[in-house]
Amino acid sequence: MKTVTKLFLKGLAAVLPITVTIYVLYWLGGTAELLLGHGLKLLIPDNLYWPGMGVVAGLVLVFLMGVLMNAWLFRKVFRWGERLLERIPLVKALYGSVRDLMGFFSGSDQKAMRKAVVVAVGSTPLRLIGFITREDFGGLPAGIGGDDTVAVYLPMSYQIGGFTMMVPRSAVQPIDMSIEQAVRFAVTAGMGEINAG
Repeated sequence: MKTVTKLFLKGLAAVLPITVTIYVLYWLGGTAELLLGHGLKLLIPDNLYWPGMGVVAGLVLVFLMGVLMNAWLFRKVFRWGERLLERIPLVKALYGSVRDLMGFFSGSDQKAMRKAVVVAVGSTPLRLIGFITREDFGGLPAGIGGDDTVAVYLPMSYQIGGFTMMVPRSAVQPIDMSIEQAVRFAVTAGMGEINAG
């Protein structure tokens, strides 16, 4: 029975990531098709519409949004819209969290994480993987950080979240890993494969 359980868990470990990935992609595609496809059906004749046009429209919209974000005027309008959203209490918390999370994992905000580091935990041999997020504390309230302090984000494995700690520079050692490799290593509890380069 022990062997059967072991084999079952091994098979589950192989199948589950693929299944979840396919399901999430299917859900995203289905949602795009439902929302955007319905809108397209109102704009174009039924004989010109074919299944999948909603997904294509979603991809095109995301791409166009990326192109428009390079335009100074569009960025100003977008930030104005963000400021409006940040005035609504519940929307502010939800939108801000999702925006920051996407920026963290996409690496689009180059200032968000400057480098991957290992943080020493006191005088113990324990080490944590983290990311330097701030080295200059000018303009912030006194007591948050100093000249010899850096802000380090420490992600939690298999969770969306982590801790931001102000640590002495002497407790931080840069590591030879890209941000993407270090994020993968940290959030998978060290079990994710790290490809060199």
